[in-house]
Amino acid sequence: MSDNDHQTITRVTCTAPVNIAVIKYWGKRDEDLILPINSSLSVTLHQDQLKTTTTIACSRSFREDRIWLNGKEEDISHPRLQSCLREIRRLACKRRNTDNPTSEVISVSYKVHICSENNFPTAAGLASSASGYACLVYTLSQLFGVEGELSAVARQGSGSACRSLYGGFVQWKLGERSDGKDSIAEQVEPESYWPEVRVLILVVSAEQKSVASTSGMHTSVETSHLLKCRADVVVPGRMEQMIGAIRQRNFAVFGDLTMKDSNQFHATCLDTYPPIFYLNDISRKIISLVHRYNQHYGETRVAYTFDAGPNAVIYTLQEHLPEFLEVVRHFFPPEVNGGEFLRGLPVNLTLLSEELKREIKMEPTPKGIHYIISTKAGPGPCTVEDPNLHLLDAGGLPKKSA
Repeated sequence: MSDNDHQTITRVTCTAPVNIAVIKYWGKRDEDLILPINSSLSVTLHQDQLKTTTTIACSRSFREDRIWLNGKEEDISHPRLQSCLREIRRLACKRRNTDNPTSEVISVSYKVHICSENNFPTAAGLASSASGYACLVYTLSQLFGVEGELSAVARQGSGSACRSLYGGFVQWKLGERSDGKDSIAEQVEPESYWPEVRVLILVVSAEQKSVASTSGMHTSVETSHLLKCRADVVVPGRMEQMIGAIRQRNFAVFGDLTMKDSNQFHATCLDTYPPIFYLNDISRKIISLVHRYNQHYGETRVAYTFDAGPNAVIYTLQEHLPEFLEVVRHFFPPEVNGGEFLRGLPVNLTLLSEELKREIKMEPTPKGIHYIISTKAGPGPCTVEDPNLHLLDAGGLPKKSA
């Protein structure tokens, strides 16, 4: 490729966050448009700890669209990827035709090279598809100058990706229309609204999960009676209660709803036929630990939630974080010389009382938790201005790792 060709290559890099649902999305009423059978609500996690970074390069000299994920070239023809690319190009065309048909902007007919990396394990139940598709759609929108509501586009890549387009506390509305235009994400409150909330991700397993979410949901919709009852009867009320708890900064209600909804989601997986098991023995021990800790204090100080995998996400407030972290360390002692056990935001050390250890009444499980990521709520996607941070080189190919 000549230098002249290099000069015609435009590169844009953006980052997008992971979100963890406290009212779960499970089950689609339309597989192609990814329309859910119930509304859901999540907390967007801070990108300093968990994020996807995506660089997209565009040039008239590119012969075909290409994509690299975490260092490996993948098949660009994946239907969900194609949906997002097609929809952003359609919106870019529409905007140009109505706004300023003669504006000199990147042609939507140009092919793109996409390079995307996560700074956390992919497909381990840590919502990598949510941050990945949110980042893809946001970066494409920056490249082609598309503005406005992007969550409906991201939703067509991965349902929960629509929630990763906003920071803080985010709801994904069920919607009523068959075309999905009203099934969009909305910010309930920004991350600054409740700054004391803290999050611990207890990584039990970084392995790829045994049943992918897409196939698991499909089987649940086909076979679980509990799922229909959950969507029609339980979730609408829970959504109202959860939004109220967030707006009142009521952690006890927030925590209780979070745990009940996680339990019901996994009960739905068990009610699926054949049943789906995302939790393992360590997951169940973490659940027991949280309840025993809360019972000791007679109030809900910490709350767990589990997505489609064995890793626990713990919500708590800053004032309770140091002690609960020590409780986890005591009952799940880390491997000696086993790397950095606590990653992310630092947490002040504290001593546990003997009374608390006694009352929890659990045998320690060494090496049950591989490591912990300490984080908090954070903002939505953003553009990276530093050209040195592009994942694609001046020729539009992935940079070689140092």
